[in-house]
Amino acid sequence: MNTLALYESMSAISAQMVEAAAACDWDRLTALEKDCAGLARHLEADGEPIRLSASERTRKLALIHRILADDAEVRRHTEPWMEQVKQFLGGGARERSIRRAYGAHAGQ
Repeated sequence: MNTLALYESMSAISAQMVEAAAACDWDRLTALEKDCAGLARHLEADGEPIRLSASERTRKLALIHRILADDAEVRRHTEPWMEQVKQFLGGGARERSIRRAYGAHAGQ
């Protein structure tokens, strides 16, 4: 797969990631992230710089901007959820600490 095709595939996957995040479909989002990371590894592995025509460079730049915009949109959906999980887990840890501290005196 050539470089532009890789970017095209990554852009298509990032658009699907936005849909998954908006639907709170975390399993699908995780699977899509793995697919996108696999394509990114292919880009890194190519190593050799490839000469692109002006129109190809323009297309590559547009795809990169689209991927970055999609990434920001995914974060807009995931960060509130991650904050809720953090609060939940933090609350659980706080509750365990309180139970440990006061639970020892409950039988007295």
